[in-house]
Amino acid sequence: MESRVADNPGRSRYEVFDGDELAGFTEYHRYRDEIAFIHTEIDPRFAGRGLGGVLARGALDAAREQGLAVLPFCPFIRGWIGKHADYADLVPQEQRARFGL
Repeated sequence: MESRVADNPGRSRYEVFDGDELAGFTEYHRYRDEIAFIHTEIDPRFAGRGLGGVLARGALDAAREQGLAVLPFCPFIRGWIGKHADYADLVPQEQRARFGL
C-alpha cells in the first residue's frame, strides 16, 4: 500500500497513513516561526514498515517548506534528525546542543 503524510492542524499533529488507514502521528506545538515536536506514535499493527521514518521526513519537509525552526523534544524525531544530518539545519544552531545534535 502507498503511504502518505498529512497535516491535521485541528489536532496539532502530522499523520501517516498506510493506504486509507491511520498508522501513526507526531504531535506538535507551533509558535510564531517555530514548531516543537512533542510526541510520536506508530500503531503496533504497522511496526517495522518504515512508517515512522516516512512520518518524520514528511513532517520535517513540511517544516522546511514553511520556513519553521524545529525543536525536537520528541525522542523519535530527535533521533531521526540525528541519523539524517541533512535535516539538522532545521534545528537552530543555538538549540542543537540542547538536543544533542
